[in-house]
Amino acid sequence: MSDVVDALLRDLLAWLATADRPYAEVMDAWRTSCPRLPVWEDAIEHGLLVRTRVGGEAMVRITPAGRAFLAGRG
Repeated sequence: MSDVVDALLRDLLAWLATADRPYAEVMDAWRTSCPRLPVWEDAIEHGLLVRTRVGGEAMVRITPAGRAFLAGRG
């Protein structure tokens, strides 16, 4: 990953580390069409985030791998 994407990944993970977020909210905040900034795609591909359903609502949560990445062990 590039330094820019790495820094953005850390921002995304730190934001999600405080609480699970609705998928729509995450997409509004983090989806990009720029092929040089694939933050969402990289987070999913590397298993740092997971999409789940809670009470019928699509949610996004950080994984143990995401927490390790944030702690500098990923």
